[in-house]
Amino acid sequence: MGTLTIDNKKFVVIEQKQFDKIQLLAAQKLEPVKKMSLKAGKKHAYKLIDTWAKGK
Repeated sequence: MGTLTIDNKKFVVIEQKQFDKIQLLAAQKLEPVKKMSLKAGKKHAYKLIDTWAKGK
């Protein structure tokens, strides 16, 4: 593992094998996505559309 500095920002360089292990552990810690009913999903979708429309 090594460090690399570019524009006063530090980056860490690791082996692909180590990165894959870290990525797998991080993915396993995620909670499963909850399923919504059709009605709740539609309501959530319209809410997101309204939010995106205000941003433009």
